[in-house]
Amino acid sequence: MQWVTRAHVHVDRVACPWLISRFIDSDAEFVFVAKSMVEKVASDEFAIPFDVPGAELGHHDDRCSFDAIIEKYELKDPALLRMAEIVRAADTGRLHDDPLATALEALATGFSLRYPDDTENLSVQFEVYDSLYVWCQLQVAGGPK
Repeated sequence: MQWVTRAHVHVDRVACPWLISRFIDSDAEFVFVAKSMVEKVASDEFAIPFDVPGAELGHHDDRCSFDAIIEKYELKDPALLRMAEIVRAADTGRLHDDPLATALEALATGFSLRYPDDTENLSVQFEVYDSLYVWCQLQVAGGPK
């Protein structure tokens, strides 16, 4: 399946592809286009839009697209729910809501500067999200605080 979102990935537009490819669609293909082209590409290519205004898999109230995907696909993994807290705080500008949010925002900015190509950026940042997920698994099991 193809998934489409805005170019110039940042926190949520890295976290969502990671979530999709790890837990929903292991064969996912991601397309990054100008914000004004997302709807057209979604229609023309039968791609699923995410993290764009008005999308089902977008921001709603105080929640980010990562939350919308977890909800739509009924993911119940406590480690993913813990990750959602971090991603939400980093992506919605509420860095004070989670102690790891500032670090995730800083990493997203640094990776964006080092890897301006969105596909390459995802490929290197997925390691960060894989590691964060493992840390979240430990935390929800009563490990690191």
